[in-house]
Amino acid sequence: MTSYLLSGPPGEPVSLAEAKAYLRVEDDAEDGLVETLIGAARLHVEGVTGRALMAQTWRLVADAWPADRVIALAVGPLIALQKIVCYGADGETHEIALAQIRRETAVSPARLFLPRMIAGAPGLRERGGIEIDYVAGHGEDPGDVPADLRQAILALVAYWFEHRDAVIVAGSGAVIPSGFDRVLAPYRRVRL
Repeated sequence: MTSYLLSGPPGEPVSLAEAKAYLRVEDDAEDGLVETLIGAARLHVEGVTGRALMAQTWRLVADAWPADRVIALAVGPLIALQKIVCYGADGETHEIALAQIRRETAVSPARLFLPRMIAGAPGLRERGGIEIDYVAGHGEDPGDVPADLRQAILALVAYWFEHRDAVIVAGSGAVIPSGFDRVLAPYRRVRL
C-alpha cells in the first residue's frame, strides 16, 4: 500500500507571530526564515509521529483487499473517510458505499475494517485497484493540535533558528534539541 498527499493543511499549527514571540524576535527581517522553519518543523513532527497535525487529504492505493480485512491508514488521526474507488479488470471505476466500512479511530494508526463481502467491489485490476481517500489530522484550527505537539514545533524552530550555521559532522551533533524525543514519545508508532 502506498499513500499520497492530495491536499496539504490549510495553515500551520504555529503562527509566525507565535514563533517570533517564542524566539523573542521583534523585527520582520527574518520572517521568511521563521516561516520556512515552522513548515519544516511541522513536517519533521509529522514524519516522526505518523500524524497529520492539521487537516490534510490523503489517498491510500492498494493492489488488493488485505486477507485479514483490516486496512491500517498510513497517516492519522482519521477525521473523515471520503471515498473508496475500485478499478475493475476492465478499467471501469466502481465507488464503494462507505456505510459498510467500519472505522476504528481510537488507535494509531486508524484502521478500517472491511466486511466479508464488499458490496459493489469488482474483480480488481492487477496494480492500483483500490484507492481510499481520507482526511487526517487533529482538525482545521491550530487550537485543535495538542499543546505538546505545538510546543515541539516551537522548540525545533528555536533550535534551528539558533543553530542555522552549524554543520553536522557524523556523530558530533544533532539536528534536534535535547529532550525533543521525549516530547514526541507518546505519539510515536510502536512496531512489533
